[in-house]
Amino acid sequence: MVPFEERDKIWLARRRLASQAGGPRPARRLNPGLHSFKRREAVPGEIYWERLTSKFLRLVTEPMSGCYDSVVRVLIVEDEPKSAAYLRKGLSEHGYVADLAQNGEDGLYLAQNSDYDLLVLDVMLPGRDGWSVISELRRSGKQTPVLFLTARDSVPDRVKGLELGADDYLVKPFAFSELLARIRTILRRGPARHGEMLCAADLELDPLSHRATRGGKRLELTPKEFLLLALLVRRSGEVLSRTLIAEQVWDMNFDSATNVVDVHVRRLRSKVDDPFDRKLIRTVRGVGYVLEE
Repeated sequence: MVPFEERDKIWLARRRLASQAGGPRPARRLNPGLHSFKRREAVPGEIYWERLTSKFLRLVTEPMSGCYDSVVRVLIVEDEPKSAAYLRKGLSEHGYVADLAQNGEDGLYLAQNSDYDLLVLDVMLPGRDGWSVISELRRSGKQTPVLFLTARDSVPDRVKGLELGADDYLVKPFAFSELLARIRTILRRGPARHGEMLCAADLELDPLSHRATRGGKRLELTPKEFLLLALLVRRSGEVLSRTLIAEQVWDMNFDSATNVVDVHVRRLRSKVDDPFDRKLIRTVRGVGYVLEE
């Protein structure tokens, strides 16, 4: 006779097995002499439990074994509980595996010691701020993509975040659909990462010194022109809308009545493209601009 406590284990395991297999769950057998256990009396309880457990684990893991490569792991570093819960729930609902760190020290530790596909990083964090987290991360050689998600909305803050090595910068409050779109854009770029120098064709930019050269010749750019060119180089091959450029460079919502983006792109072309035979900046009519190598 299978001991009573072992029958409890067996019954629970059978319910889990049936649930995983999509079949009906077995009813609980209260009578220890019922036939459902009688045919197993010859098998010691511990051995039977071990076999049933291994079968259960096999049913749980085998259907998923081919799916791990497609899982996208995101680390959220956010100290505000409601925002963190909102982000984690939203990303999980869209198929991402989201982990959470509520301060800069924990975020840095997890980012350095785990393989994440993306970090969603706040700036104002307890212990260690977001600037320090990404600086230490890049200094240690970790090139995980970073998206800053913060209430700090000034242009100098955006510039600082991008220059420290962030892939994108989104200001709170934000639309979750936009966050998802930006995450997908970052992930589409693949594993290739940017170092400190930004390069495209014979164009080189040093974000730290704000120095830009093409074919070894120094380009004299205004701060806005440099920020615009850095954005185009970082997203080379990607068509950037005027709205996105206005948000990232001028910290403003794009107004179709203004031509500030077109004017600055024209001035930038006069310095980056006009003196050279090969043109890098291309207009996509009705959409925006793209830098192609």
